[in-house]
Amino acid sequence: MSQYFKVHPVDPQRRLLLRAVDIIRGGGIVVYPTDSSYAFGWNIGDKAALDKIRWIRQTQRDHDFTLVCRDLSDIATYAKVDNSEYRLLRAHTPGPYTFILRATHETPKRLQDPKRRSIGIRVPDHPIAQGLLEILGEPLMSSTLLMPGDSVPLTEPEEVVTRVGKLVDAIIDGGACGMEPTSIIDFTRGEIAILRRGKGDTAAFET
Repeated sequence: MSQYFKVHPVDPQRRLLLRAVDIIRGGGIVVYPTDSSYAFGWNIGDKAALDKIRWIRQTQRDHDFTLVCRDLSDIATYAKVDNSEYRLLRAHTPGPYTFILRATHETPKRLQDPKRRSIGIRVPDHPIAQGLLEILGEPLMSSTLLMPGDSVPLTEPEEVVTRVGKLVDAIIDGGACGMEPTSIIDFTRGEIAILRRGKGDTAAFET
């Protein structure tokens, strides 16, 4: 059974976040709340954790996962953006958006879309997610807590424990979370494309 942390959603207890980060650094998978829904999180370099998430979610090999960052300071390491794109990203982060960007050569191939060499980047607006990222000191690989056969992500902590408590290493209970996914904005197609309209307002990305 996974470890269970009851964390205040506005003023998260640092000692509990430190324990969760130790689990991530040790190769574990955690469930944590974001500004859109609960999500799986694991270390960016952990291939075994990535493979386990593919098994849990029963995803195809070309399924895109997301690199969750505390802010845009890491973006140059993992993605290529021009000045106008960066201004749009800066105006909408943190927030409930996933941005599909061109990956840099430093981005591990297993984290990229195998055909288009892109990477999803996200900066969540949630104190618990931000606290984890601040302590971790690097981006977190992430995937929405959407189980096979479900049409919406898990949102209630009790249900999360029941459904995935034996599959992950830690569950961070930040209270009831949303079930509306992020808006997905693709910058890799020559012009901005809105791939999914979710929680984030997409008006600024309309062409």
